[in-house]
Amino acid sequence: MDVGIRKRFPAGEESAGFHLDVQFEAAAGITVLYGPSGSGKTMTLDSIAGFVMPDAGRIMLGNRILFDAEAPVQLRPQDRACGYVFQNYALFPHMTVRQNLAFAAYQLPRLERHRRIAELLDRFRLGDLAGRYPRELSGGQKQRASIARALIAEPQALLLDEPGRGLDAPLRADLYSLVLEMKKSLRIPMLLVTHDLEECFALADNVLIYDAGRIVHRGAPLNLLHNPGTSEVARLLGNFNIYQAEILALNPARQTSRIRMLGHDWNGPHLRGCFLGDRITLCARPEELRIADKPGDNRVRMELVRATERPQSVRADFGNELIVDVPRTEWAEKPDALWVEIPATSLRQIS
Repeated sequence: MDVGIRKRFPAGEESAGFHLDVQFEAAAGITVLYGPSGSGKTMTLDSIAGFVMPDAGRIMLGNRILFDAEAPVQLRPQDRACGYVFQNYALFPHMTVRQNLAFAAYQLPRLERHRRIAELLDRFRLGDLAGRYPRELSGGQKQRASIARALIAEPQALLLDEPGRGLDAPLRADLYSLVLEMKKSLRIPMLLVTHDLEECFALADNVLIYDAGRIVHRGAPLNLLHNPGTSEVARLLGNFNIYQAEILALNPARQTSRIRMLGHDWNGPHLRGCFLGDRITLCARPEELRIADKPGDNRVRMELVRATERPQSVRADFGNELIVDVPRTEWAEKPDALWVEIPATSLRQIS
């Protein structure tokens, strides 16, 4: 899939303006559109599906043009071969699960339609629920029915708008397994919208980070963790400590530096394109920092502000954007005097 679109909404008396301007390619697999609410993620899906007409640009799926502002080409949603799983599931309330699937498969020959319905009811564990109406289903059952309906016509692309929204932890885990299974079996572009970082990293092959109608960074999930690129992206990804630092010394031969931040001098990483006295921005992941019970290299004595329990760790907040995720086993033996260690290898230069 190749998408390059622009859409502008002018400001009104009681509303701010908005400008969507994005360009990307999505191969077979899961491309996650990640970012805060209102950044243009759902509008991108709606433009691909044909529910919103961009002001300019082009959308291609394989060798088919779905939209071209200059041609002009604007295929109807039902002609785009895109399955869409909506935030609110959008199941027809007056139809049973089976009838919802049959409606989406109306273009298929009769025997093929019945075969696909039976296949998907079985695949998504909906056989015993086929005669129920949406109001009689749980959130997870509605989610599975919505995905089955999106797949029944064998789409060439699948669009999922916050599929894990409103699901509890076990249902979310089931959903993630289902989406990953579909990725293997379908081998089509799957665009998934979320502002949940855990969901993003559980599912994504590639991530597009949205902010205010534009894509500010893109890459594989682990690459984004190791190189957020800018402080803006680091804040959007969350869970980064961000520091302002001054360069005191540079040693290119050893690929090290000496920096001053948080009111102390530290051993720093190799810094490219920098000079003595430069002020730079660095970031570090909380799980890469450590606590200790005595002084040492790259350690500073800090007072604990608060400790927050997490499923696999304890988050220790020392203020000044200094947060450490400590494994629970280590926290159980927490010393009275806390020294925070920021390894030089954990610091990454960002702009």
